[in-house]
Amino acid sequence: MATGACTCTVLRVQNDEEKVCSILVDERSETDLERGVLRISVLIDTYNHEQFIEQAIRSVLEQDMSMADVEIIVVDDGSTDRTPEIIRGFEPRVRLLRKPNGGQASAFNAGIPECRGEIIAFLDGDDWWEKDRLRTVLREFEANPEIGAVGNGLFEVDTQGKKLFVNAPDRVYQCFLHNVAEAMCFWELMSFLGTSRLAIRKIVLENILPIPEDLVIEADEYLATLAVAISGAIVIPRALTDYRYHPGNLFQYSTFDREKTRRKMKVFEVLLRELPPKLRDRNIADDVIETLFLGRRVDTERMRLSLDGGSPLRTFTVERTAYQIAYPRTTWRRHLFQSLVLAQTLLLPPRVFYRLRRCYADHGISKFRAWAGVPVSEVRVVARRPAT
Repeated sequence: MATGACTCTVLRVQNDEEKVCSILVDERSETDLERGVLRISVLIDTYNHEQFIEQAIRSVLEQDMSMADVEIIVVDDGSTDRTPEIIRGFEPRVRLLRKPNGGQASAFNAGIPECRGEIIAFLDGDDWWEKDRLRTVLREFEANPEIGAVGNGLFEVDTQGKKLFVNAPDRVYQCFLHNVAEAMCFWELMSFLGTSRLAIRKIVLENILPIPEDLVIEADEYLATLAVAISGAIVIPRALTDYRYHPGNLFQYSTFDREKTRRKMKVFEVLLRELPPKLRDRNIADDVIETLFLGRRVDTERMRLSLDGGSPLRTFTVERTAYQIAYPRTTWRRHLFQSLVLAQTLLLPPRVFYRLRRCYADHGISKFRAWAGVPVSEVRVVARRPAT
């Protein structure tokens, strides 16, 4: 292709008025280069990650592609440790934005407008990428110009960086929200569209911002849900992200923590309040919205009952709904097992029931329920230990 030539496609983006935006999907013109338009912006959000931030940044700098067309912006969300000092060691290749502590949404709201890339790839400061992550994601965007977001599988790693599990879908999936079946599929794929696995075209993000700043965590779910509603997403069946479990992780934690659970519950309440009207504005049907958030409502109520208690009848209703979501087609064994569980919800105070439920999961007892049948899923996820 001759210098300066380009190929464009049209991406329809809905907001108050539907507008049609041309998205560049091939070589960019000299005019774009003169304006400082880049192919990719990497946006890293971080807070008190002095132990991890260097590895995160280096994983971007060491991608197996030309990085001349890639900018790296790190938003430091008011760290009180050595995180800013470590980031400055990478200047001027890395641009540091500092702000008072406000949480993930406020970091994204500060960082996204500063990005000059056509595509913004998100990375948490405690995670890192495999060397071919950017090249693989960029290839998907170029091959699918109508798609606004790309996600991928992940390695689950411990604090020291040891790979514990590979978690990825069994094939390429496309996500939309045109009907109930697609909503169910997206719900099951959402873990592959979280921060460090998520990349979105900037033109799509501009039609989403601002993110409600009450989302101190889970701002990525807000972005991914609206991006899929606007222009769909593709999930790559490869583990390209190393997602770290550590004591400071605000979303994933191995033992019950009342403070973290209450924070998570409040954030889920924000998502349940803010996202449905945004989706209706984009002409997503009510039955699709109800299906999409039914599981999140169950999660929220489970946390509320485990923290604050309530009536056994409420626990029964929540657990019956969870069973109906997970087992739309069931066996007599599963039905018998679940009937015994539901009987316990009526006999025990909610906080006692959920304490026993956590003990059941923490001690591996749950594996013995396999004889009763496993949940039905629209998406087949491959979870295994990585090769040594």
